[in-house]
Amino acid sequence: MAFQPIVDLSKGTVFAHEALVRGANGEGAGYVLDQVSATNKYGFDQLCRTTAIDLASQLELSQTGASLSINFLPNAVYEPRACIRATLAAAMRTGFPISNIIFEFTENESIETDHLLNILRAYRAMGFRTAIDDFGAGYAGLGLITKFQPDIVKLDMDLIRDIDTDRTKRIVVRNTLAMLRDLDILPVCEGVETQAECDVLQDFGVSLMQGYLFAAPVLAGLAEVTWPDAVEAFSPATARAARARH
Repeated sequence: MAFQPIVDLSKGTVFAHEALVRGANGEGAGYVLDQVSATNKYGFDQLCRTTAIDLASQLELSQTGASLSINFLPNAVYEPRACIRATLAAAMRTGFPISNIIFEFTENESIETDHLLNILRAYRAMGFRTAIDDFGAGYAGLGLITKFQPDIVKLDMDLIRDIDTDRTKRIVVRNTLAMLRDLDILPVCEGVETQAECDVLQDFGVSLMQGYLFAAPVLAGLAEVTWPDAVEAFSPATARAARARH
């Protein structure tokens, strides 16, 4: 696993670290996921969860006050409460707080809606937080939001890329953010790579961001965050304190 931080620019802190699967020789997630088949999907999904929790515990992630965001494969879950046992056992064994775990799924995999809703509602009932990843790039979209409001929605990086020069993207993102706030859903903008993109998102009131502007994923470690000038616009004192911590 590699970990990439989601930063909270309003506080100058790390909101969460997303666990990203990597190959034995550091290969990216795409390479690894290409090896996943129908026969090994369940085992792969379960191992990713427990490995993320075990490694995060070794890195003392929860002591930093940040959460752990774990990607899961909805189509690998045959029954939520049965399939969560290994996750709960790993959290209990390591002392990792369940309330500090976020389960996120990508909407680019075709999923039977009722099955997905059953998983999300069960996870919420158990005390986990939930997130839609890559929102705006896949199958679920607005239809799912009308039936279930996750705690977090992560806007796909293709919507964020070059938002400072693309008027259409600014219109789409600004109105999407307004909708999410009306629904009391936390927005996270991912794939932020430039100060200009960050500035536009700040102007839209976004505080939670993820991307190479702040830190690249670190294999088996927690990245040191580079705090951009954007933090100063929220609170100079907070920015100075954040830089001192890191």
